[in-house]
Amino acid sequence: MRADVFCRVIDNFGDIGVTWRLARQLTSEFRWEIRLWVDNLQAFAKIEPRLDPGAATQSLAGVNIRRWPQAHEEPDVEPATLVIAAFSCEPPPGFLQRMRASPTVLVNLEYLSAETWVEGCHTLPALRADGLNAHYFFPGFTARTGGLPREAALARNREDWIVNRAGQRSLLTRAGLSEHGMHLWDAQKGAKLVTLFCYPHAPVAALIDSLVALQRPTLLLVAGGTLPSLKTQTRDALRIERIEFLTQPDYDRLLWMADLNFVRGEDSIVRAIWAGKPAAWQLYPQVDAAHLAKLEAWLAIAGLPPTAQAAIRGWNATPEPVEAVKSALEEALLPANFAAWSKATERFRQTQTQIPDLAGALDLFCRKKLESLAT
Repeated sequence: MRADVFCRVIDNFGDIGVTWRLARQLTSEFRWEIRLWVDNLQAFAKIEPRLDPGAATQSLAGVNIRRWPQAHEEPDVEPATLVIAAFSCEPPPGFLQRMRASPTVLVNLEYLSAETWVEGCHTLPALRADGLNAHYFFPGFTARTGGLPREAALARNREDWIVNRAGQRSLLTRAGLSEHGMHLWDAQKGAKLVTLFCYPHAPVAALIDSLVALQRPTLLLVAGGTLPSLKTQTRDALRIERIEFLTQPDYDRLLWMADLNFVRGEDSIVRAIWAGKPAAWQLYPQVDAAHLAKLEAWLAIAGLPPTAQAAIRGWNATPEPVEAVKSALEEALLPANFAAWSKATERFRQTQTQIPDLAGALDLFCRKKLESLAT
């Protein structure tokens, strides 16, 4: 299987995050040969520090990575028979022109959504004015969609990490946790560990107030690049620490070891689901609040208790009175409510593992389309 995969970076890390994980898995588990075209190598380098953002072409993890051609540049390669447009981006004009000259299958890999209409559109032909053989492919949360990115060894790696206290300590050290923060994590085995990765408009003041109200040792880790104005500080039993930007594998491990994760965008919520820990998802804001409809669809399918749903709605509402969000978060974090949130989250994780994963479903679909193209 040879494929050209195109990714335009819109949401800084979500688009390239999903695409890079998928490219690695298709290469390692399904033996695809991939050329990955990316228009923002600087953002890519944030999650993959081995990447040279100044190189026009390079190879990592068996994937050939290419800088997206400029408008005036002609592609220096012939398109593969299979082309995947991540998040339905449009490949460069010169590349499209070459695609039209030979039999090609174009797959529009769409955004993740729990909305019911996704099942009806998954794998449908995508009509194009240029006549290219194109199809929609939707990730999702049911067996009638393409599923979620999930590597074969993910569950085993998670189980091993949860009991690896030395490895966890090493990760926190690499992330730049201070001595104060490390002492809290070491000395207070009952300390709650919370991670924060959010958009700038998130009601963070309400979150901090609600964590202070817990009146128990809590360590809030603010992911690199998130809310630069939020400084390392201590408020009563709450310690807030800024940490370095982590690689994808290390971010996964951080989610696994945390008690509660605040995540943003598509890549992070999927990884939070696999962590099996309570998570508040902040969706990328859309025109006319379309993202709130996506949120409601996800809440309906995730089966979370009412208090958790109210907290997540408050986390996504804009604008929302700080006191209202604080109250919803405090209610969700009460011991009995948080236990119910934890139980429902783990149940949802287990349910999702019964659905074919995105890479496997995509591999099967593309092979069938290429076979039909050949005949």
